[in-house]
Amino acid sequence: MRGLLWLLALFALAVGISLAARFSDGYLLLVVPPYRIEVALSLAIFLFFASFLLLYALLRAVRLTLSLPTRVSAFRARRRREKAVVSFGDAVRMLFEGRFAQALSKAGEAHAAGPSPGLAALIAARAAQRLREPQKEKEWLDRVSVGDRKLEPARLMLVAEMAIERGQFQEAIAALQDLQNLTGRHIAALRLELRAQEGCGNWQEVLRLTRLLEKREALAPELAQDIKTRAHQELIRQLQSDQGQLLDYLRQVPAKERSAQLTHTSVEAFLECGAHDDAQRLIEKQLDARWDSALVELYGRVSGSDLTPCIARAEKWLPLHPDDPRLLLTLGRLCAAQRLWGKAQIYLEASLSLADQRAVRLELARLFEQTERGQEAMQHYRAAAEQLA
Repeated sequence: MRGLLWLLALFALAVGISLAARFSDGYLLLVVPPYRIEVALSLAIFLFFASFLLLYALLRAVRLTLSLPTRVSAFRARRRREKAVVSFGDAVRMLFEGRFAQALSKAGEAHAAGPSPGLAALIAARAAQRLREPQKEKEWLDRVSVGDRKLEPARLMLVAEMAIERGQFQEAIAALQDLQNLTGRHIAALRLELRAQEGCGNWQEVLRLTRLLEKREALAPELAQDIKTRAHQELIRQLQSDQGQLLDYLRQVPAKERSAQLTHTSVEAFLECGAHDDAQRLIEKQLDARWDSALVELYGRVSGSDLTPCIARAEKWLPLHPDDPRLLLTLGRLCAAQRLWGKAQIYLEASLSLADQRAVRLELARLFEQTERGQEAMQHYRAAAEQLA
């Protein structure tokens, strides 16, 4: 449409010039001795503008000809960039599709001529890691920040994540420390560090990070409680050889972080270090608050010079839980430890009638050995061995 308007304007200008020339009697005289040239003024004006346009067209043609190699190079570079953008999109798509070899190839093409070579290198590094090619993975990671330091935090996050997946937790912690020096640690980095600290067994750090993430509502309450319980359990096991440190640590555990699992671990630690009185008090306190069959079985492992109070306490629980085989097993063990053979046999056989447990069979076998009833002891030993097989 614009071309048509320009053409009409040119025709209108030509008509105007023709009409004006009809009323002009002027002429142009050029004297070049020995020649004299006389030209109508309108023709001279026309020849002048025609010469100007011709010269302009000639110069422009020369300029375009000289710039042709540069224009061709720019065109090819533009085509390469467009192709690299398409390759980058394909690399991202193939990475999420799980086609890691193709993703690595496309990311390489995008890195060569794309507008974001660092991002392409990140994609290539991830694809190489999925392909289990550590040499290529390292090469691509080294190319991420070249020329663009803004991508260094992203590279460090990727390094930490891949180190965790390989089980190299110390390397992950080192990368996250570098990240903290650059930009601080955001929630995703804290989650990665939590996994790395768990892998290293740094349980105090695990507790600190879990509490921090829970405060920021970055962990589900149930998951946070499970992680804190596991950390407390590991720390308790580390301290079980020192009764004083173990007691001090348990006093410092916040009430909201206590659980039945933690109580079990604490009791086992007390029993391991010989603090049977502390184990007894902890079990009784927990069972008075909430019944736990697994915990009452540990009550039967408490030892001392006089277990009569323990037997009396357990017999008070019996009317409330008459069908609990573990409670009956515990009573049998306590009575056997006090050499109350008859009561021990009654409780153990009652437990066996409710659930045929290997532990009950072994306790009965030991009881019969103590009372010199070898044949009956062998029957229970054989039954226990069959259960083990």
